[in-house]
Amino acid sequence: MCLVEIEGLPKLELACSTQVRDGMKVSTKSEAVVEARNGVLEFLLAEHPLDCPICDKAGECKLQDYYEQYGFFESQYKETKEKREKKAEIGKNLIHDKERCVLCTRCVRFLREVTKTQELGVFNRGLHSEVDIYNGEPIDNNYSGNLAEICPVGAITDSDFRFKTRSWFLKNGESVCPLCSRGCNIIIEYHPGFARFPVPKRVYRIKARENQDVNGFWICDLGRYGYSYLNEDRADEILTNNQQKTGSPSWEEARSLIVQKIKSPPYKTIGSRMALILHSWLSNEEFFLIRKIFQDDLGVEKIFFADPPEGEKDDHLLTSERCPNRRGAQEVGFDFKPFDLSALDEDVCSLVVFGNFLSDQFSQAESGARLEKIGTKVLFTSYKNEWNSLFDIVIPTAMIAEKEGSLTNLDGKVQDFQAVLEPLGASLPEWKALVDLAKELKINFDYYRRLYSVEAISNGLRKEIPFFGKKSD
Repeated sequence: MCLVEIEGLPKLELACSTQVRDGMKVSTKSEAVVEARNGVLEFLLAEHPLDCPICDKAGECKLQDYYEQYGFFESQYKETKEKREKKAEIGKNLIHDKERCVLCTRCVRFLREVTKTQELGVFNRGLHSEVDIYNGEPIDNNYSGNLAEICPVGAITDSDFRFKTRSWFLKNGESVCPLCSRGCNIIIEYHPGFARFPVPKRVYRIKARENQDVNGFWICDLGRYGYSYLNEDRADEILTNNQQKTGSPSWEEARSLIVQKIKSPPYKTIGSRMALILHSWLSNEEFFLIRKIFQDDLGVEKIFFADPPEGEKDDHLLTSERCPNRRGAQEVGFDFKPFDLSALDEDVCSLVVFGNFLSDQFSQAESGARLEKIGTKVLFTSYKNEWNSLFDIVIPTAMIAEKEGSLTNLDGKVQDFQAVLEPLGASLPEWKALVDLAKELKINFDYYRRLYSVEAISNGLRKEIPFFGKKSD
């Protein structure tokens, strides 16, 4: 399909294997080229099954695109088409339909040149040639999901997406993967829903987005299949243990209550009697605001981090850090003090926690005994769990895919991200909550009233911290 006409050469040439030289004149749409591509396409379709109505690739299939561009011809093929295996499981989440395969060998080349694991090959000869795994050994590497994405037809499909929805129902947006410190560029594909029928989940698929400075063309399977964090057990309403009020309070009411509680000790001693627990899923702008408000203005010294435990890494993209912005927190000026319950000594009367990762490290029983002694406990979290009941006020927060800001990966590359999804329910981004709290606390009010957007916060960040002044998108 990449045949082109080159001036001075007697026959059509393959563009993909022809080196460019000075003065070369190439025609890609001449009558001879179109006729030749039409013939190639007819041969490709001769053995291809008519599965379009049931094929997951429908709507984004290159054969469909080529047929619209070069086809619209009547089939001349009268013989019975070859029958092959329709549902061969060749690896985790990978289903191979051998009838649909056009033997482009993209999958074979990917496993040979990118992962270097070589689980696939082309077997047999002539009409009986087919792509298959060696000796029944399945594809098992951290990047197997890329095979379904690079397959130009519906030969290799992804069981995670298979028969869940149609590609034309999905909307998409560009984001950054938060599941490790590489910060791979991704495309989030989500279903906006129907007017009368609810859909079972919002996000249906994660795909790789090209960025040669970070992830090239690929993403790992953790980033591709680990998107349940966007769909499941999400907090969507503000909770308070104030028994005098029924129903969920508004953010305006909640922030007034938070300020009232944390200012209940003498104002000048707030910093010495407060503890702060952070996590590395916050953006650079949010870390900057936390430093300004809690460290610089309130003088809080007890600042700890509670991040997900480290996982396995590989030699390609996946890192051991399971959070996207630890480097950003370090550049803003935070020290990574691991949190332990013993850090909440008798002097702590106010506790502000960002994130839900403490619930993975400490049981509700052992945490409850210590937190019960603290007068004011505020939790900013994106998830519902029983651990939340230990706090006086719980504020639902937006995920990275639901807000805007920037992240710094382990190599020091700062990447901006935009909101792809709408925050759920009463969820709000941490940067907005922090600015509102700073104004309510009436600390340096003239400064914080100007921080009405992420862009304004980012400008302040770049101005005060030289590292971010040289950031590149």
